[in-house]
Amino acid sequence: MVNNAPCPFCSIVNQTDSAVREVYRNDHVIAFFPLNPATLGHTLVIPRQHVPHIWELSEDSAGHLAISIIRLSKAVKNAIHPDGLNIIQSNGEAATQSVPHIHVHLVPRWESDAIGRIWPPKTSYSEAAKDDVWEKLLGECSRIEKT
Repeated sequence: MVNNAPCPFCSIVNQTDSAVREVYRNDHVIAFFPLNPATLGHTLVIPRQHVPHIWELSEDSAGHLAISIIRLSKAVKNAIHPDGLNIIQSNGEAATQSVPHIHVHLVPRWESDAIGRIWPPKTSYSEAAKDDVWEKLLGECSRIEKT
């Protein structure tokens, strides 16, 4: 199914969303609070260019995004002093991506917050299954251009 609705994050980029709580903007990225934050200080970081998934993100844009994530993470720490921070980036509906514009969640965490664990405590994958995926990924990684 094709979604022809305008991208809500592009509206923020174009400064047509008057309700947004923007905290940072430069030539490459914008950071703002989501409408329904998981915790206070939860911040989304997006590239200004519309890119649906990480697979389409250029290395140059990824570099600008990564630097901004580091700087904004430090700003969150200095401003509100969380006990920890989750950095989450999801791609595709199966990974719970709800807006098809790449975005990174900076989620401040406190020992007393209501989020709980984000990883399952234990998995039951066989060693054979892990080895199979390991070999496939090794093969793909050997094709990555060495820089």
